[in-house]
Amino acid sequence: MFNKNNTKRITKKARIRRKVSGNSERPRMSVFRSLNGIYVQLIDDTKGVTLLEASSLSPELADELKSAKGKISKSKLVGKLVAKKAAEKGITVAVFDRSGYQYHGRVKAVADGAREGGLVI
Repeated sequence: MFNKNNTKRITKKARIRRKVSGNSERPRMSVFRSLNGIYVQLIDDTKGVTLLEASSLSPELADELKSAKGKISKSKLVGKLVAKKAAEKGITVAVFDRSGYQYHGRVKAVADGAREGGLVI
């Protein structure tokens, strides 16, 4: 079925992607938000490769997510996990790609969590 809001988001996403690009030193941190989950990838656009990923379904976060209340606090934990995985791979800086979503709520919580984890956005 045709979804007007998602069509608007995809148009915004295309506009953002024209300006935002990642490379191996500074990958693009792409966020996808579903109804119940949040998914984050660090992408090297020059090679077309996903360097790492994390989501609210990650087994590393299973215990912490059970105690977290609300989607925003879960999103912040996902951001911290991304920063931890990035540090293990030697990545300290990233470009944030909000994928057409407004920068508030869960999307902002992911960015804040990543910053708290040590990733520079």
